[in-house]
Amino acid sequence: MISNKLTRPPIEVLYEDNHIIAVNKRSGDIVQTDKTEDTPLIEHVRDYIQEKYHKPGKAFVGVIHRIDRPVSGVVLFARTSKAQERMNELFKERKIKKTYWAVVKNKPAEETGSLIHFLKKDAEKNKSRAYLKEMDGTSRSWLDYKLIAESDKYFLLEITPHTGRHHQIRVQLAAIGSPIKGDVKYGFDRPNEGGFIHLHARQLNFIHPIAKTEINIVAPVPNEKLWKFFESEMLKKREGSPEI
Repeated sequence: MISNKLTRPPIEVLYEDNHIIAVNKRSGDIVQTDKTEDTPLIEHVRDYIQEKYHKPGKAFVGVIHRIDRPVSGVVLFARTSKAQERMNELFKERKIKKTYWAVVKNKPAEETGSLIHFLKKDAEKNKSRAYLKEMDGTSRSWLDYKLIAESDKYFLLEITPHTGRHHQIRVQLAAIGSPIKGDVKYGFDRPNEGGFIHLHARQLNFIHPIAKTEINIVAPVPNEKLWKFFESEMLKKREGSPEI
């Protein structure tokens, strides 16, 4: 099991204002309290705010959304109850564009596509199963993917989920024969050292609920050899793109 009980470095803040704060979650962090004794990310964010702004009492920090423990990437928190309520509405109305990067060993049959499955969660095993047809207890799950880079052994997929189901990206990619590197729960052949998986919440794009300005938040990938290779490959592609 992944643990963050050891001394951790400071949180990596990607964006902050008076209403919201975004941080780059490390794989292994839990967003909010669970059955473990590990300190959740929300408490580290609260400590950061109180130390930076010297707030008396306990600073308000609200969870807006979560990503799985072995997943890294951008996570948003609210700094006011008003912002939390409005951001929750944006997520509910699917007005937040989420972009993930996933590294897989098996290249999908099609380089771009949409996946629609019906997922059923097994709470006891903390696992979901994908079906091609709707069944009792299932929820419709939809994502788009495209192949954006490759190495000699692995493939980098960009994922745009349109629904937010339990383990959605992990189980849907596994269902087409492309489990995420290190994700033994969904069929990859071996774990990564440290227990993380190669799934990264790369980007969030939305209209600020208070200021009404466009916000685009990008999370750098973890400091890991394969991730850094793919980030470098994507940078080369952008630099090589002709100006329009």
